[in-house]
Amino acid sequence: MTQIQLPEKVNYIISQLEQAGFEAYAVGGCVRDCLLGRQPSDWDVTTSAKPLQVKDVFRHTIDTGIQHGTVTVMLDHEGFEVTTYRLDGEYEDSRHPREVIFTANLIEDLKRRDFTINAFAYNDKSGIVDAFDGIKDLSEGVLRCVGDASERFGEDALRILRAVRFSAQLGFSIAEETKTAIKQLAPSLCQISAERIQAELVKLLLSDHPDFMRDAYLLGITKAVLPELDVAFATAQHNPHHQYTVGEHLMQSLLHIQADKSLRLAALLHDIGKPEVKTTDEQGIDHFHGHVEVSEQMAAGILRRLKFDNDTMTKVQKYIRYHDYKPEPNARAVRRAVNKIGAEYFRPVMALWRADTLAQSSYERQQKLAQIDAVEQLYTEILERNQCISLKTLEITGNDLLALGVPKGKQIGALLNQLLEDVLQEPEHNTHEYLMQKAREIVE
Repeated sequence: MTQIQLPEKVNYIISQLEQAGFEAYAVGGCVRDCLLGRQPSDWDVTTSAKPLQVKDVFRHTIDTGIQHGTVTVMLDHEGFEVTTYRLDGEYEDSRHPREVIFTANLIEDLKRRDFTINAFAYNDKSGIVDAFDGIKDLSEGVLRCVGDASERFGEDALRILRAVRFSAQLGFSIAEETKTAIKQLAPSLCQISAERIQAELVKLLLSDHPDFMRDAYLLGITKAVLPELDVAFATAQHNPHHQYTVGEHLMQSLLHIQADKSLRLAALLHDIGKPEVKTTDEQGIDHFHGHVEVSEQMAAGILRRLKFDNDTMTKVQKYIRYHDYKPEPNARAVRRAVNKIGAEYFRPVMALWRADTLAQSSYERQQKLAQIDAVEQLYTEILERNQCISLKTLEITGNDLLALGVPKGKQIGALLNQLLEDVLQEPEHNTHEYLMQKAREIVE
């Protein structure tokens, strides 16, 4: 019998319920992760005890979803969800069952779960309960629905996107019958809230296989949740610098950027405006003039539609705005670029520039990468030398200019920027004495 090392608190919850005369198991993704040798992010417990009976067994509980059978048991300020075995009644909105029916049968509870690899239960007495050959699917790297795929997706349409997300996180293929049901029911994702869609998209993008977003396109999922990507996949790029469609270029970019939410989103959307501006010259070469501005605007609209927070939107827009801004590899140009882009955004923008380049054709790739390397090296040297790259590090302030008799208002800002321009050109000029003298000369 396969043994899983349950955390002490999970074991305590299970044993307390068993001592009270009930069944109890760790269930779902936590068991799957243990079988894969991964550390579960959280632990869920399922039990034959009804919610009020669970509350009687433990001193500290929170009614987190008691109408659906879930009580959170608090142990030393840590919460564990304990849910009663249940059957879901008929679903009416691709999300919520009309009613929840409690059952004393564990297998009936497991039948309603989404995928076989998420339908495991475990306790030390019974070992692993695997009623749907989940271990076989786990060993073969296959994602398959429990029972009839159309029924599972009909119960909660978000499972359609979760299928691709789990596939990306685990590197699994999706079973053919599950794919067929996804293609048929993908349009029902339109009924799911933007917040739930967003959460799944982010998990997919932060996975080890963010380019599995391609599968979301091929299965008809993006048509419902990100139709702009469908247009990108249908847009060819007949240009020496490119070898992929716009959509495939975006997928390749995702593979070359670190797993940061804003950067992965920027990689996904940085060229999303290209189809809008595409032109073809007499030689059959495609051009995309103005795509940066259009891509930034479209990305903002997409992120707003998917209810992303303002901080993420600000970062993604900034990264996209400057992903094609390429300073010459000399210190003056790099200092100006950092000032223009912002020091906090400069390295992420460089990372997107590099990913974008690696996702293009081999045409002039080595020269492009050499330029990026040179700019990054210069930026490192600028930081090491503490050279001034913004008004924050300028050795003169607005108060200093007021003391010189410069009137309050726009003139102060204009003069500071003029002095900053001098220092960006010649960093050794960033001394209080020099800047005060320069300011006097300008004012006089």
